[in-house]
Amino acid sequence: MPKVFISYSWDSEKHKAWVCSFAERLRADGVDTTLDQWHLVPGDQMPEFMEKSIRKNDFVLIICTPHYKEKSDDRTGGVGYEGDIMTAEIFSKSNHRKFIPVLREGEWNKASPSWLLGKYRIDLRGKKYSETQYKDLLITIHGTRPQAPPVGSIPLYKLERPFQGKAEISSSSIKIEGILVDEVTIPKNDGTPGSALYAIPFKLSHVPSTAWRDLFVANWDRPPQFTTMHRPGIARISRDRIILDGTTIEEVEKYHRDTLQLVVKLVNRIVEKQEKELSGIKERKIKFEQDHKNKIRDASRRIKFE
Repeated sequence: MPKVFISYSWDSEKHKAWVCSFAERLRADGVDTTLDQWHLVPGDQMPEFMEKSIRKNDFVLIICTPHYKEKSDDRTGGVGYEGDIMTAEIFSKSNHRKFIPVLREGEWNKASPSWLLGKYRIDLRGKKYSETQYKDLLITIHGTRPQAPPVGSIPLYKLERPFQGKAEISSSSIKIEGILVDEVTIPKNDGTPGSALYAIPFKLSHVPSTAWRDLFVANWDRPPQFTTMHRPGIARISRDRIILDGTTIEEVEKYHRDTLQLVVKLVNRIVEKQEKELSGIKERKIKFEQDHKNKIRDASRRIKFE
C-alpha cells in the first residue's frame, strides 16, 4: 500500500476541509495518507512530524495555491520549513518523482513555489475537479501507469524507404528486368590495369531490403557455382539496381548472366524461408498468449470467493 503525505497551507477553513475530504478519498482508494489534521496532536514536536512525514512516505502531495507559494518562497511557517526539507531531499537523493504538485487554486505561475514550476502537475481546481486528473494521480501513486512494451529482437530484414514515391513490397521474388543501357559507364582504356572494364547496372523488379542486399553481395562473392571468369567483389546494390562495377558486356553475356540469375534465385529462397520462420514464430507467440489467457480465464471462473 503506497504511503503519501499531504503538504498544504491553512488558507481558510474551507480549504482545510477540502484537503481533509481529498485525503479521505485517497485513503478510500487504497492510499495510506498522512495528514496533520489526523496525525498531529497537541504535545507533538511539529518539526519532527514534518521531517518524518516527508522522509518516510513514498510520495508528498503538494497542494498549490497562491498562499502556499507565498509561504514557500518566503520560507515562512510550516510550509517554509517543509519546503526546506523537500528541496534538501531532492538535492541529496534526486528523487524528483516523490514530490507531486497538485494545483488547487489560481494559475500555475501564481500558485506554484519557484522550485516546482517546471514539474508535471495534477490540476484539481474547481468545486468539481477533473476525474481524469485524479485518476492520473492515483495510477501514479499506485505504480500502475502504462509502461512501454519490451524491446523486441533485431529483425532479420527491414524495408528501405520508398524510392521515387513508390511503396516497397516484400523482399522475396525479386527479378532482374534487364540492363540499363543508358547508365552503363565508359571504360578509360588508358593502358592501366583494369582500364578496359566498366560498370553495368541491372534493373530489379523492386527495391530489396537491407538483408536481401547483404545476402546478394555475400553470395555473389561466393556463389554455389561459378566459372574461372567469375569476378568476386564487383557486385553492389543501389536502390533498385544491381551494379557489376568492373566487368564488360561480353563477360556478362558469357559468364555473369547465369551467375546473376543463380544468386538472385538463391537469395529469394533464403529470404522467403526467413519470412516464413518469422511468421511462424509470431503465430506461435500469438497462440501461446491466447492459450494462456484462456487458461487464466477458465481458472478464474472455477475459483470462487465467499
